[in-house]
Amino acid sequence: MAEGDNKSANLLAQETAQLEEQLQGWGEVILAGDQVLRWEKPWFPGALLGATTVLFMLIYYLDPSVLTGVSCSVMILCLADYLVPTLAPRVFGSNKWTTEQQQRFHEICGNLVRSQHSVAGWWKRLFTLKEEKPKMYFLSVISSLVVVAWIGQQVHNLFLTYLIVSFLLLLPGLNQHGIITKYAGMVKREINKLLKQKEKKNE
Repeated sequence: MAEGDNKSANLLAQETAQLEEQLQGWGEVILAGDQVLRWEKPWFPGALLGATTVLFMLIYYLDPSVLTGVSCSVMILCLADYLVPTLAPRVFGSNKWTTEQQQRFHEICGNLVRSQHSVAGWWKRLFTLKEEKPKMYFLSVISSLVVVAWIGQQVHNLFLTYLIVSFLLLLPGLNQHGIITKYAGMVKREINKLLKQKEKKNE
């Protein structure tokens, strides 16, 4: 068991080091984005929502076709991939990196690798469920897709995308400031109260 844990830890460290090397040119931008996503200043959440709202209002106003939207998105990514590693050191000054910043960059890359492993793990579990319990797999997948299709039919697709993107952008800050834990605890307490009341009635 310990040997397996060591192999897993070594693999994680190796993949984290590789990702750090690949993202080195984006380091300053990633650190700046991390500060915004974790709400290190009180006005960051409003700025995130404002920027997201402006972007989606622009998309709504321009109403591009799917092909145009995909082409523009890929073009922006290509330009960013070319320009950011060149301009970021001049704008942020990579020679001013502190030990704390380097450590935070290492933590971010480690979190990204762990997230990738989690997604791969869920994907493997889904295929395991398909092989071991095909009926449950079929019912779960079909039910989930029906619910998603119904939601997509009830809510405008652009507005639904806006809500999802806004939530994902705010999620790190909500988690960092303990807001999710707070409200999850409140919901759990309310559920426990309801269950206790039900038990008393049954008695």
